[in-house]
Amino acid sequence: MPKPSEKSQNAHPSEDLAPNLSSDLSPDLSPELARALAGKFLVFDGPDGSGKSTQLTMFLHATKRAGITVTEVREPGGTEIGEKIRDALLEHLDREEMSLRCEMLLYMASRAQLCEQIVEPALKRGDLVVADRFVASTFAYQGAAGGIPYAEIEAAAKISMQDIAPDATLIFDVDQQTAASRLNPLLDRMEAKGAIFHAKVRDGYHSLVESDPDAKRYLGVDATGTPDEVFANIKSVLERRFLDR
Repeated sequence: MPKPSEKSQNAHPSEDLAPNLSSDLSPDLSPELARALAGKFLVFDGPDGSGKSTQLTMFLHATKRAGITVTEVREPGGTEIGEKIRDALLEHLDREEMSLRCEMLLYMASRAQLCEQIVEPALKRGDLVVADRFVASTFAYQGAAGGIPYAEIEAAAKISMQDIAPDATLIFDVDQQTAASRLNPLLDRMEAKGAIFHAKVRDGYHSLVESDPDAKRYLGVDATGTPDEVFANIKSVLERRFLDR
């Protein structure tokens, strides 16, 4: 997985948010949608190179202007323990390859600490919690692309997340060629797994969206347009989910 953004209670600077994006130029959320998002748990997810980090930046600017109290977190990471797990997961290893189940369980361990320490208290306060990646990534990367049965991932997720679950996961989709062109040339261990692997990841995300035809859990977002066009797609799917439009 890529290096997603993280700003849990403004504790850490973002790593790959669009650096030159002005908050004054970002589109706004409607007052109705802003009110509906209070106390919700949203996830921005999708394949590497899907452009979700730019959209996450725009969305956070919009929530700030709307007066929404937001707790932003990243996966893996977001806590001191989670950041140490993140280092182990994303760095290139010289002597041995991490086993797939070890990889999956480390993501879940980071998630367990994040849910208990950050996410649950924030939701109890009534914050909007926004996560850059969550359990959908595990289904796509370690499940669809890696080969771990979904049932095993679901069992591990139940332990790590307890009763916490996103109200909606926005899954950004873009064709593989465009996604590859957007990747940082300094690839981390997950980004560097190759075209076949990432094609399977994209198929895994598609299967999640297709498994939820009523779009209550997984909201597909067409990420092929300009940033403003993609942001309009985000608002549209969120309004359908939370305002019944």
